Amino acid sequence: MKKLLSILLAVLMVFALVGCSNTTEPTEEGGETADTVKIGVCIYQFDDNFMTLFRNNIQAYFDDLNTKGGTQYEVTIVDGANDAATQTEQVNTFISQGVDALIVNLVQTSSDALAKAVEDSGIPCVFINREIADYQYSDKTCYVGADAKDSGTYQGQIIFNQPDHGDLNGDGKVSYIMIMGDPENSDAKNRTEYSIKYLEDNGVEVECLYQETGNWDQAKGQELVASALASLTDKIEVVFCNNDGMALGAFESIKNAGRTVGKDIYLVGVDALSECCEMVIDGTMTGTVLNDAIGQATACCDTVLKLLAGETIATKVNYVPYLMVTTENAAQILKDVYGK
Repeated sequence: MKKLLSILLAVLMVFALVGCSNTTEPTEEGGETADTVKIGVCIYQFDDNFMTLFRNNIQAYFDDLNTKGGTQYEVTIVDGANDAATQTEQVNTFISQGVDALIVNLVQTSSDALAKAVEDSGIPCVFINREIADYQYSDKTCYVGADAKDSGTYQGQIIFNQPDHGDLNGDGKVSYIMIMGDPENSDAKNRTEYSIKYLEDNGVEVECLYQETGNWDQAKGQELVASALASLTDKIEVVFCNNDGMALGAFESIKNAGRTVGKDIYLVGVDALSECCEMVIDGTMTGTVLNDAIGQATACCDTVLKLLAGETIATKVNYVPYLMVTTENAAQILKDVYGK
């Protein structure tokens, strides 16, 4: 009987060791390594200029923590390729793997099904950059991004602050084209609406000559603006782009059409990419709006750590402010944000 009890005890000890989820391992010195926390990051599309900055800053944040010893963070970042089905599969894979936390930049914000699946998993999650309209976040989920209404308002203000308020030809109205991001995305909707609203609220008559969807893509932005310039010739006074990627494409078409930014056309974007800040300085872009990738990534990662520690996040929707970028402050933005 004693022999049988000894065998049963040994078997139970083996199962206990195998079943243990702690990732602590012995070091060469005979001690133990720090625990490893696994974080799954889902980005809607790697090709997006701004989200490239965002995800790189997330990675840098946890890389920096890893150099300090203690808990180690294993970050896996995947590309949703702007496909909702692909992203759903990626999120479900992370859930089935039992990651400790999730960071999700949704492909599709018009449906809350994926967010609900994350909540049901019980895994702490910070949704970033693309806000789910009217969604009730749980104790373990929240949102970090920026209020897109402000970015649109700043675009309108940049144009209004020009000596002619955007009315280059002096006919009493601002004739513009609008290159939108994803029409299902709340940021695209708000930037489109509030850029024009600012002008109208300040007594400027406006005329929309052309509005098309560029899906945040530089090449598509170039294609659409080229088409608009070819058909509308010199009627266009302002080109509004929902992001800087499309504005970069727009500039190429403006240049190829023989137009000159600041002289016979205005161009504004959002994100304050480094190359766009440089363009604002040299006058080839009228202005942009800083969508603070560093600030948002830092706030996102700080929030992930709080959720992992079991803290309750009182404010479920957390906004990092936008900043209008013009010739007056573009050089300072380049220095502060990009170290240039």
